[in-house]
Amino acid sequence: MSVPLGPILVVEDVPHVRELLEVTLRFKGYPVVSACDGLEALEFIARERPALIVADILMPRMDGFAMAHEIRKNPQTRSIPIIFVSATYVTPEDKKFALSFGGVRFIEKPIDTEDFLLTVAEVLTSDSPNVPAPMNERDFYQGYRERLEQKLRHKNTQISRTERLLATLPDEQKPAFETLLKQALADRDEIQRELDQLYKILDEMKGLS
Repeated sequence: MSVPLGPILVVEDVPHVRELLEVTLRFKGYPVVSACDGLEALEFIARERPALIVADILMPRMDGFAMAHEIRKNPQTRSIPIIFVSATYVTPEDKKFALSFGGVRFIEKPIDTEDFLLTVAEVLTSDSPNVPAPMNERDFYQGYRERLEQKLRHKNTQISRTERLLATLPDEQKPAFETLLKQALADRDEIQRELDQLYKILDEMKGLS
């Protein structure tokens, strides 16, 4: 296996998932660095160019979609291949959007390590990974808004179903579903935060047009 020029940058906010990806890659001899969100990733990229980025999508501060858009806009970084990994953005529309402007591959969580390593090796050994061209600002933000709004509807439905179920369960079965509800509420709040920021951006763009 040839060692890539530059490290692989893992961008993931969940510590145990980030550690799994790091260990899996290092076990195969890849140099690895990591970031907890898109902003931290962009700060690293400003200092050192990674050979490949492996990024989650739903993250605090700056998610994977916004990070990838910034990378593709910059002529100095737009050729860096990005592999998206996600447990939340997994509909055909999500994947199509992710691959239309930022990602060269898309992997669903939970991650199959063998398939993940094969994908990484294929991207790194490709003479010229099929990196998408940067999308114009308006198209990106409109598509981004549609994905977030759809995801928010899905999370609200999931939360309502879980709350109804909890009301009918015996006490010994409740803890597992209370944990699921807590995570779903956290995800919903994060998606809502991202949407609120996006609405402000779109309003500003309308004012400029």
